[in-house]
Amino acid sequence: MGTIEAYILGQKYTIRGDAPDEHIEKLVAYVNSKIQEVYKNAPNTAPLKASILAAIDIADELYRLRDEQEIIARGIEDKANALTGLFD
Repeated sequence: MGTIEAYILGQKYTIRGDAPDEHIEKLVAYVNSKIQEVYKNAPNTAPLKASILAAIDIADELYRLRDEQEIIARGIEDKANALTGLFD
């Protein structure tokens, strides 16, 4: 846990965080790959626009996973309630 130097779109960033360095490096690699995906699909995109589009894509992934997690949690709760009802 400390400080790492990372490159995103060839720009050097110093990133400090509470997470282990390996975790932060994975995050940086993921963000960089998402931005590179934008460039692959639209090579003349400005860096700021590519970054925003990548951020929107990442936010979409987050929200979809949260929705899935909520559905799974509700299913578990329903099953737990059904099992509890068997013991009443």
